[in-house]
Amino acid sequence: MIEFYCGEGRDHKGRYLDDIWALSHFWLEHTHDYIQWLFPIPEAGRFNAFASLLTPAVQAAFEGSDVMRQHQQRSLEVMLDFFGLDWDGSDIVAQPTLTIQTHIWLKAGGHNHLRITRIIRSLALCHQSELARTFKQAVIAIGTQQGVVSDTSLKYWQKTIPST
Repeated sequence: MIEFYCGEGRDHKGRYLDDIWALSHFWLEHTHDYIQWLFPIPEAGRFNAFASLLTPAVQAAFEGSDVMRQHQQRSLEVMLDFFGLDWDGSDIVAQPTLTIQTHIWLKAGGHNHLRITRIIRSLALCHQSELARTFKQAVIAIGTQQGVVSDTSLKYWQKTIPST
């Protein structure tokens, strides 16, 4: 995992980190074995038993490595674009093209809500708590504005990390 996140190692399918960053939105939607590599957590996922886990050693590496944290921020940028979101200074906002027809995460439930939960949690565990809070607040606010995010997803996202 450390080598992968430093850009020097490959995932279980031979992909480098920047290979995943370059993939299309279609690919990101229909492939389910990359998110565990981009956003590691301590528990094994149901969809990719081959992904490395976020061990205490990997957490320590994230804490001590600007490169690893910057690469995780780049992974978040890729996923923000996939979700129809953008950076606006220090905030995350909806892209003008964000609609339920073009961005499936706005539909209640589904695997993208699990991805969002993983992203929030991974950012917090990888010493990027402020970024995790910013992302969490944005998906809650935008999902609520769109009126399509389920109460179940909101509860998961709200408890993932504490609000400030």
